[in-house]
Amino acid sequence: MTLKKKTFEEGEEPIFDDAVIYKRGEYWQFRMWLVKEHKYARFSLKTRNKSTAIDKAKLHYHELKAGELAGKKYFSLTTKIGVEKYLENREKEIGQPNGIVKGRYGTIKTHLEHWLNFIGRDVKLKELERTDGEDYLVNRTKGKKKLQVSTTTIANEQSTINAMMKWLYKRGETYIDSFDFKKLPRIDTGDEANRRNTFTDYEFDAITIALRAYIAEAEKDLSNEDNLTKAIGGYYLGVSLLSGMRRGEQMQLTWGDVVDMEHKRARSKEFDLVKITVRGVTSKTRKTRRFAVKDSERYLERLFKLAHKLHFKNANDSEAKVMLAGYLVFSNDGTSKISARTIGYHFDKILGLAKVNRQDRDLVPYSCRHYFITKRVNSNVPITAIAEMCGTSIAQIERTYYHTTDEKMVSNALADYTVQDGMYVSKQ
Repeated sequence: MTLKKKTFEEGEEPIFDDAVIYKRGEYWQFRMWLVKEHKYARFSLKTRNKSTAIDKAKLHYHELKAGELAGKKYFSLTTKIGVEKYLENREKEIGQPNGIVKGRYGTIKTHLEHWLNFIGRDVKLKELERTDGEDYLVNRTKGKKKLQVSTTTIANEQSTINAMMKWLYKRGETYIDSFDFKKLPRIDTGDEANRRNTFTDYEFDAITIALRAYIAEAEKDLSNEDNLTKAIGGYYLGVSLLSGMRRGEQMQLTWGDVVDMEHKRARSKEFDLVKITVRGVTSKTRKTRRFAVKDSERYLERLFKLAHKLHFKNANDSEAKVMLAGYLVFSNDGTSKISARTIGYHFDKILGLAKVNRQDRDLVPYSCRHYFITKRVNSNVPITAIAEMCGTSIAQIERTYYHTTDEKMVSNALADYTVQDGMYVSKQ
């Protein structure tokens, strides 16, 4: 079917022989009959200016004709299906050399879910334009008074979105390879208000006391599945505080990755020294790392005894260590990971018991990692050692954690003093 001039309606302008532009409200629209698909291609040109509309329509016309000659179909996938196809491709990379880990896949999925909420799930991919991402920042932060979305989070989401767009563009599913997002506001990295929220030392002590009571209460009756989950959730949070591991790393930790280390006991307080291996296949950075943690509460020892009793109660300790090597540490049955929702639920309960003030603070389970790193930075642990232990870069620690707190300021001011009998004494 070809549009002839006599078929044009009032207000329509011809674009070559088989396409027209016309106004709907204030904006110009485009319509062209696709012979092979027996459908009209219709979409908004998103302009009020007639000459601009004609130029854009001619460009679309040539693109559609070229695609038609190449055997390509115009009718496009929706954004929802485009995301599904991209995620299906990324999922194949999990565990592959130079691929991604499950935790990274989950992050990508979350980022694209936010984008779908913004752009709409039934929008045609081929109707998207580079300017369609301009309001992404405003939309993501609109109405989020109780929970701030950091600029870093927005930047990461935009990077994921454009990575997907490039993938779709290469496969002919879009006419654009990326969005022109508005430039994000520059962050004052010295401003404490811009930092991720973490705990104070006082809150850490209160949380530790709350965890003791929480786990003890759960262990009174472990035949109850809810109590078992409660105890494991408590141990998970305790280990998170003492190790600073990422959620994905900790969820995939097995008993074969945990080894007791010989050490001399401190006279003031007993503690376990434990070596933890984060395998490359479970690490966000894809690099295996090993580090030791001081487990003053003996979370790992107590959790091992619990797993021993649950799965191999007739075996001795040495036999149980061998048999449990492949079992997940934070799991009811040794094979199924404790869920993120479960962790969040018990995190909220613990903070309630510890009476931690959460008003105007973005406290989440990941805050345990923030506390771990911040504590070591403020304790003057070499930044290279922190980066090695936590599996992150020196630049990331400097950018996110290496900031001045009251404790750090006092430490810097009194660097040439030592404490004796509760008083500051000059080292000179």
